[in-house]
Amino acid sequence: MTWFSNSKKSDPINDELLLNRYLKTGDLKLLGELFQGHSSMVYYVCNRYLQDTELSKDAVMQIFEELIVKVHKQEIRQFGSWLYVLSRNYCLMQLRSGKKMQYVPFDDFVKFPLSLHQEDQEGKERNLTALEECLKKLPERQKESLSLFFLKEKCYKEIVDFTGYSLNDIKSYIQNGKRNLKICMDKNREK
Repeated sequence: MTWFSNSKKSDPINDELLLNRYLKTGDLKLLGELFQGHSSMVYYVCNRYLQDTELSKDAVMQIFEELIVKVHKQEIRQFGSWLYVLSRNYCLMQLRSGKKMQYVPFDDFVKFPLSLHQEDQEGKERNLTALEECLKKLPERQKESLSLFFLKEKCYKEIVDFTGYSLNDIKSYIQNGKRNLKICMDKNREK
């Protein structure tokens, strides 16, 4: 599915039919088709509020994930307008929470000792070797997700497309992988 192409123009009558069919069958392809007709609008709303193309692409994926749950909980009269409000509110919540889905550089969670000076090449090498060893000890999915996110600087959507894992799984693998990597690095520093 191409998220940001609007090859077919959304049609309120078709939207209503797709939504009703999705609600009856639970077939995500139907919801995906419905969402695709509005994905450019969602992206532009996100980009207007978040002012970052990569964060906006991730937000589109997260809004789709929310959509799966929220369409069952609310009565939707006009899908396009409802989705616009959902997208805007999602972005406002991100901005209010201060999270803004920020990109976290790899070095921010793998802290090297403060005593490590620029000229201490041997110390740097030890830490990098320890980091490589700790990465090898992680479960495969955590290792793969961390590598794609931090080392190859891929956004969530790219990781989802590349691995086939769900967005929630990717987030979980990254969060748990960071925690496990930090624990391992701390143990290596104590030696």
